[in-house]
Amino acid sequence: MNFVLSILVSSLAVIIVVLIPWIGVGALDLRVLFGIIIPYAAMATFFVGIIVRVIDWGKSPVPFRIPTTAGQEWSFPWIKQNPIDNPKGTFGVVVRMFFEVVIFRSLFRNTRLEYRRVDGVPKIDYEWEKWLWLAALVFHYSFLVIFVRHFRFFMEPVPGFVTLLQSLDGFMQMGAAPFNGFGLPGVYLTDMLLMAAVTWLFLRRVLYPQIRYISLPADYFPLFLILALGFTGMLMRYLLRVDITKVKELSLGLFKFSPTAPEGIGVIFYIHLFIICVLIAYFPFSKLMHLAGVFMSPTRNLANNSRFVRHINPWNYPVETHTYEEYEDEFREHMIEAGLPVEKGAESTEETEK
Repeated sequence: MNFVLSILVSSLAVIIVVLIPWIGVGALDLRVLFGIIIPYAAMATFFVGIIVRVIDWGKSPVPFRIPTTAGQEWSFPWIKQNPIDNPKGTFGVVVRMFFEVVIFRSLFRNTRLEYRRVDGVPKIDYEWEKWLWLAALVFHYSFLVIFVRHFRFFMEPVPGFVTLLQSLDGFMQMGAAPFNGFGLPGVYLTDMLLMAAVTWLFLRRVLYPQIRYISLPADYFPLFLILALGFTGMLMRYLLRVDITKVKELSLGLFKFSPTAPEGIGVIFYIHLFIICVLIAYFPFSKLMHLAGVFMSPTRNLANNSRFVRHINPWNYPVETHTYEEYEDEFREHMIEAGLPVEKGAESTEETEK
């Protein structure tokens, strides 16, 4: 599919996602549907979908150990092993998975190949994709901090670590002085970092021809959805203010399974909430499932010990073997008649039988 068409399809889908709660709450006053029923349905889809996907992955047979090996494996004592990139045991795998999940180590080591011609001579260049690693790291950790900050809407009293994280995130306090009643509250750094990182990831897909060629609507849709999520959240905080007391009342009700849909929250909140619900429900069926998939990948979670540990598949059925001795006992006379060499002659066989 043409990348322009992919972007248009994804953009149209996100616009529809925004218009649905705008019309549903703003015109039809379906607060119960968009504030209670859809969030519960999205969470149920999220958890059931993840469980089904993980069970399905767990059923997939892995007959061989296929970990990616980017370093020297364990062999002789005088050969230095790379215990992280080529682990031989469980401890090495745990360390490798820790660095993979926490700092995206394999992405940090990633390089991009580019083929070009210089003065008619073909040339291959390798470029370290440090900016991709940095953008991915900033995006994931900003999203995590924003997610934890939102705990203040679901808990009463608010835990101390949430308050501390909120203070650290907004330590710059970049507020604007009010003019004619207009002003901005303190700006959270993660809001800006998240939007910048997602924008860079989108531009990377558009500007690099190789990535643009393989990109599909399924690649653009989550990016646009997260951009819309961040944009509506920033609108609520800095421009279109909502009744935060009623927002917390709705959130606490959802969390305690005693939901209510109070009036006067504002349509922008329901748009923000519906975007979250769509993202959560879409999660198990998209590439975003790498959150769980990284733990199920046999290229990461297995030790490279095939040379010194024999692995027998647990689903192997008992095989009836037929040894060469049994084969020769069965066909010895025919083999002798055909002139084939045998380990035992016919006479020795008869003596053994007597």
